[in-house]
Amino acid sequence: MHCAKLLGQSLMERDFDRQVAEIQVRIAVLNRYTALGIPVAEPVG
Repeated sequence: MHCAKLLGQSLMERDFDRQVAEIQVRIAVLNRYTALGIPVAEPVG
């Protein structure tokens, strides 16, 4: 949740297309943080 707050609570852009792009960037960043937190299972033996 700390990472989400670092990204800001409101949109900075005024133009709708730029707001969409800003949201997509935020989603990509949050997805990357989520991916870093998922453990990778490897077979042993």
